[in-house]
Amino acid sequence: MRQVVLDTETTGIDPKQGHRIIEIGCVEMVGRKLTNRHFHVYINPEREVEEEAFNVHGISNEFLADKPKFADVAKEFLEFIEGAELIIHNAPFDVGFIDHEFSMLGGFPNVADVCKVFDSLVYARRKHPGQKNNLDALCRRYGIDNSHRELHGALLDSEILADVYLLMTGGQISMGGFGGDGDEGDEDRYAIRRLSSDRPRLNVLKASDSELEAHNERLDLIDKKSGLSLWRKLENPELSQNEP
Repeated sequence: MRQVVLDTETTGIDPKQGHRIIEIGCVEMVGRKLTNRHFHVYINPEREVEEEAFNVHGISNEFLADKPKFADVAKEFLEFIEGAELIIHNAPFDVGFIDHEFSMLGGFPNVADVCKVFDSLVYARRKHPGQKNNLDALCRRYGIDNSHRELHGALLDSEILADVYLLMTGGQISMGGFGGDGDEGDEDRYAIRRLSSDRPRLNVLKASDSELEAHNERLDLIDKKSGLSLWRKLENPELSQNEP
């Protein structure tokens, strides 16, 4: 499966009020592995960035003045996402802006017509009900280092979301089996701990002769009562081939 993790930054919160996209960041995954392919562009929105939005992402009107317009990048962007499953945190926001930009150009489809959409925020709320599920909270919960994220940025956030998505949808994340689903204060207890590569080797305790003898006696009993035991089939696959 080809998946594209996507995020946008905008001039404000509502395209119906004339707000526009100013940054798109996408990273590609195939078979749940990052491919190192990405799509990233800053866009001149042809309007002012609201102060509240600037405080979130730090992208200024001056910085955007010489950037391409959405019409200049729309075809390349569509080609990158078409046919993929999009992974988006709070998908209605980003999809709403993209659809609005496409509709102003004419001749472009809605996102849902060419892509499947997976809303990671909806998934996180179902998996962790009653807890914070913004990207920062999920990074804490799954042990992802996002200390370099001082401001929102579409490409950086899509890279972080890719890590969150893979851990959040990958099953058990702790030996206790809790997967971080406890109280918000328990996040650190269940987060993945990264061990140093130069840590001391683990001690491996081998069975003693008497323990091996007892083990084989038990397998002999199982073989006698139930046929060749699964353990011995796994140890000696050729034995299972000789079974009637």
